[in-house]
Amino acid sequence: MTGTWAPVDAGVLTLPSGLLVRGRGLRRPLPGGAAPTFGVYLLGREPEPVAWESRWVRWPDFRLPTDRVRAREVFGEALARAATDRVEVACGGGIGRTGTALACMAVLDGVPADRAVAFVRGAYHPRAVETPWQQRFVRRFGAPV
Repeated sequence: MTGTWAPVDAGVLTLPSGLLVRGRGLRRPLPGGAAPTFGVYLLGREPEPVAWESRWVRWPDFRLPTDRVRAREVFGEALARAATDRVEVACGGGIGRTGTALACMAVLDGVPADRAVAFVRGAYHPRAVETPWQQRFVRRFGAPV
C-alpha cells in the first residue's frame, strides 16, 4: 500500500465512499507534499512523462473525451486505485475537464448522475464542469454504455 491523500491536501475531493482523489491544473506547479502514485491526464495531446504510473485520455479543452469508452475505463481504474494510491486527475486548468472527470468518478462512486455536477462544484471547485455538453456528459454517464 502506498497511501492516499489527506482530505485537507490541496485539490483533494472526498467521494461519498471516503475515497480521496486530487484534481489539479497542469499549468500550475506540482503541489508540495507527496507525489501522486497514479495520474489521469485529460489533454488534447499526449502529456509530458511523469515519474508515476499514468493514463492519458485524449480530451481537447472545453470539449469531451474523444473515446468515451476508454474514458469510462480509465475513470473506473482511477476510482479503484484510489483505495490504495494517491490518484490525481488533471487537465490544463484543473476545472472543466478535471471537474467533469471527477463528477463521472462520483457517479461511479454512487452519486446520482443528475447531482454529480453539484456535488463536485460544492466539494472541489465552484466552476467545475464548465460547458453545457460536459454537464450533459456527466448526466448521461450513469446510463449503460
